[in-house]
Amino acid sequence: MADPAPAMAKPAAPASPPSGRPRQPFGVTFYYGWAIVACAFATMAVGVNARTAFSLLYPAILAEFGWSRGETAGAFAMGFVFAAFLGPLSGLMLNRFGPRLVMPAGSVMMAGGFTLTTAVTEPWMLYPAFGVLVIGGSTILGYIGHSATLPLWFEKRRGLAVGLAFSGVGIGAVTLLPLAEAIIADQGWRQACYTIAAIVLLMLVPLNLIVQRRRPSDLGLEPDGVPRARRADGSEDDSPAPEGPTLAEAVARPAFWFFALAAFGMLWCWYAVQVHQTQFLLDVGFTSGVAGLALALVSAAGVFGQINGGWMADRLGREAAWTIGCLGFIVCYACLIGLTRYPTPILLWTMVAAQGLVGYGLTAVFASAPADMFQGRNYSTIFGVLSVFSSLGGGAGPYFTGLI
Repeated sequence: MADPAPAMAKPAAPASPPSGRPRQPFGVTFYYGWAIVACAFATMAVGVNARTAFSLLYPAILAEFGWSRGETAGAFAMGFVFAAFLGPLSGLMLNRFGPRLVMPAGSVMMAGGFTLTTAVTEPWMLYPAFGVLVIGGSTILGYIGHSATLPLWFEKRRGLAVGLAFSGVGIGAVTLLPLAEAIIADQGWRQACYTIAAIVLLMLVPLNLIVQRRRPSDLGLEPDGVPRARRADGSEDDSPAPEGPTLAEAVARPAFWFFALAAFGMLWCWYAVQVHQTQFLLDVGFTSGVAGLALALVSAAGVFGQINGGWMADRLGREAAWTIGCLGFIVCYACLIGLTRYPTPILLWTMVAAQGLVGYGLTAVFASAPADMFQGRNYSTIFGVLSVFSSLGGGAGPYFTGLI
């Protein structure tokens, strides 16, 4: 019979005493990852909807200058082409400097873009002002920037955490977008740009400087708030976190390219609707008030859609949640086709519900699924490269839809 002594030679590490628990910022007693979720919620509420406001500015700009829809919407498309190049760079910067510095930089970039947009007099001027600066800034402040960092704070509840953070987009939609629409109607689209720029600068810069942190290991924690392992003598095991795959190793995996193809298609379908929805509804006979309300309600419904999509991603699996989200956009497009002949309220609100309540659940899967496979010290860089394909899809969708 084997001597059991060797198996017992290494005693279990004693439980960490309360006084030895990791010290979190501001003395918080809950897992600090939820503070990161709250910060992302507020940042996306403003950052993503500031970009979405282009759909409200678009009719006013067309009416003032008489430019073609294709060349005007091209500024939005150009922004996503630029974002495709910015994605890997922002991922590298997030890996190197962390979101505490990169998010405020994106806020300054976006605020400057809105300010410069007010001075445009030719279509090409929209491209660097709104396309490069506003859309580029939103790449950092929005889905791509937070998808590159937030999933690192969670494992078991990754989908739910991402869904909760992303649901901030819906709250912002029912506050920022109606505010922008009211200012456009009362004081013009330029004043709306100034107002959005001020909100972005004065709210998002200090918020992210104060709250953001890079990863849980910086606070002596593992994902989900589990304290770092301790040695037999009670001292914290400060060995580095697992490296995970390098960028070259990730790109060599077939799964990376399946993620890339899925992201390209998702953003194509998403922004083809979002950019042209307001003008389309005006074309088929709805009032500007109804068209603006529909755009806001899509994002408001997305509050539930993104939280539920994250919950489904954790409970049913990433593939099932992705499939359900895609079905939401299938119904959305079917309703849009129907509205060209039958512009009825039932088709309009079915389109809104399918897009927001179901289709928006895709974002939680897009952010959480790659982290399942590529999590590690290089994840922000890997996701930044993956975002190239989502950005290209987001640019191609509005541009080719505008041409059609």
